[in-house]
Amino acid sequence: VERCGKPAEELRIAVGRDSRLSGPSLQRAVLTGLVAMGAVAADCGMASTPAMFMATVLPGCDFDGAVMITASHLPQNRNGLKFFTREGGLESADIKELLRRAEAGPEAARLHGRLTSFDILTPYTAMLRQRIITGVNGGERPLAGLKIAVDAGNGAGGFYATRVLAPLGADISASVYLEPDGSFPNHVPNPENKEAMESLRRAVLAGGCDLGLIFDTDVDRAGAVEADGTELGRNRLIALAAAIAAEQAPGSTIVTDSVTSDQLADFIEKKLGCRHHRFKRGYKNVINEAIRLNEAGETCLLAMETSGHGALKENYFLDDGAYVIAKILMLLPELKRKGITLDEQIKELKQPVEVQEIRLKLFSDEPREQGNKILEEM
Repeated sequence: VERCGKPAEELRIAVGRDSRLSGPSLQRAVLTGLVAMGAVAADCGMASTPAMFMATVLPGCDFDGAVMITASHLPQNRNGLKFFTREGGLESADIKELLRRAEAGPEAARLHGRLTSFDILTPYTAMLRQRIITGVNGGERPLAGLKIAVDAGNGAGGFYATRVLAPLGADISASVYLEPDGSFPNHVPNPENKEAMESLRRAVLAGGCDLGLIFDTDVDRAGAVEADGTELGRNRLIALAAAIAAEQAPGSTIVTDSVTSDQLADFIEKKLGCRHHRFKRGYKNVINEAIRLNEAGETCLLAMETSGHGALKENYFLDDGAYVIAKILMLLPELKRKGITLDEQIKELKQPVEVQEIRLKLFSDEPREQGNKILEEM
């Protein structure tokens, strides 16, 4: 109400969910609460987190806000809510205020809202297809002749194979685990999970594919595997996305989180001629820093976290795994005609001898304050 400057009865709020088993009941609860407060609440069924944000900005959607019910990469027994306005996702301070208001108890229910339904994936996937068509400039079926496997891990991302790749001409017959199943019977949907990446690698090699794609449960993160089984994730995925951004804006700034490798920094700065700006870990931190740099007059098209969260200026700085993959797909037809692999685009990226991530447990009653104190001392 405060963000939109409208009374509750004029608000239109879209609500979607991922494939988790608790999703339908939580979705019903959210819709019921919105209707009770007088809003028009739209049931979007199963969707992706980026699609739910797009419900606020895509032509013909015109929602004032959106809620996505998801716990992203967390275990199947977890769930949560992500909130969006047309300005993007709510920040932690906004969430704290929501919690404070919830604890204070509800206002008097108006009970005269309206429940409706809306298929957000149709305009969202149409947008993705059109961006790829325009980017390739090769007709309405620019991916014809390419075999691409999608491993959705039974999350919400199976639509990318059937509603984006197949209509563009790609052979998706080697895809696996496209059907949503919140028990995640095959592996967790997570591009950072070794078992999940191995599953995709097997599908690519067994199917003789040109490329393999994997998404997390709510499709805001992505990873890929090349035809020879080489993984495109973490520093390698950032390098490829940075190469695309450098082509669009030579000398621009690439923002990443703090745990990227020194080898990636060398690639971005010495090979691509861009500035590498490391920032505090957390995809919202990285995105907000990129927005700040642009507002200060520094060109930055890409903000990306090692976990696979990637956001582009041209796409509202929305962390959208499906859109990052769309940008990569725009390269494929021309590369295949030339007999060049994606790996060759980043062949000068050296790899660390060893990569190991260590997470330290904090035992304070105020862990955030303790963590900040440790960082200051270091």
